[in-house]
Amino acid sequence: MVRLIRKESITRRITRHVFLSVGAFISILPFLWLITTSLKPPNTLYSAPLLFPTHFHIENYIEAFQAAPFARYSLNSFIMSAGIVLTQTLFSAFAGYAFARIKFKFSNLLFFILLGTMMISNYAIVIPNFLTVNALGWYDTFAALIIPRAASVFAIFLFRQFFLSLPKEIEDAAKIDGCGKIRIFFQIALPLSKPVIVTSALFSFLFAWNDFLWPLIVTDSPQMRTIQLGLSVFQGRYGVRWTLLSAATVLSILPSIVAFLIAQKYFIKGIAGTGLKG
Repeated sequence: MVRLIRKESITRRITRHVFLSVGAFISILPFLWLITTSLKPPNTLYSAPLLFPTHFHIENYIEAFQAAPFARYSLNSFIMSAGIVLTQTLFSAFAGYAFARIKFKFSNLLFFILLGTMMISNYAIVIPNFLTVNALGWYDTFAALIIPRAASVFAIFLFRQFFLSLPKEIEDAAKIDGCGKIRIFFQIALPLSKPVIVTSALFSFLFAWNDFLWPLIVTDSPQMRTIQLGLSVFQGRYGVRWTLLSAATVLSILPSIVAFLIAQKYFIKGIAGTGLKG
């Protein structure tokens, strides 16, 4: 009987791993196609096998990087992403701590109203945000790229849930030692929230780095273009240079992959540590 149960358990484990492997392969297949396309010579794009080029054409990456000022585009994307990450993380940590630890009138109501704004589509607020940015004279500047996205309701939710999970005895001990709210926040609460900080920063970076619509709307000059806008140079009137576009896309994806690999350990802790405490 024990042997039968063990055999059934092994069979289920093998079946589960087979399904997971198939699902993983299906998920990674588009990325594999993108990489192999970026390594194909232009004249063998349609004649070579889908995932196995006859020979590798590394020159596609050099030509793609030289087709436009991608160094400038990458710098603009890094500046925009860094600004959004810093402002979103700091402001969201402040707001999350206030909702979790500072009791004020209508605090819960205000928090639920903030959560309700997450149901509003980003496309619905594009025009009001653009009119505001234009009225302030920020059009085609880094202020237009960063300031309208300097706070995130989702990040506020993550920080609030994490701060709620912290034992109050830690803060009570700090108050006995004469610490105020600001000192407790910076010296105790914020250092303990490192997993949430990394998680919030990772979400902010991925969103900012891959954003296309907002930079397209609020920038005009080539000097302010981001790397996602720069990919459009490979789409001409009479066709698309798929090999160069694929090579440039691979280069644009690399920072996102590196950021996720670096923050993966803290990302899992940050999501698990927020909990569901209200």
